[in-house]
Amino acid sequence: MDARLLDILVCPLCKGPLKYDKEAQELICNGDRLAYPIRDGIPIMWADEARDLNAPAVQEK
Repeated sequence: MDARLLDILVCPLCKGPLKYDKEAQELICNGDRLAYPIRDGIPIMWADEARDLNAPAVQEK
């Protein structure tokens, strides 16, 4: 992820700063507790595509 892009991207809901999680390939908004995915190097900044960080983790069987 380009550092210059990270400097200008904000959460589309609250306009707050985002933290880059390199391992998970997500942009994290701590204010809204959402994680926006990065697919093929492109941040997907739609709220309906974001992962809710407050949701319980799904356990695999």
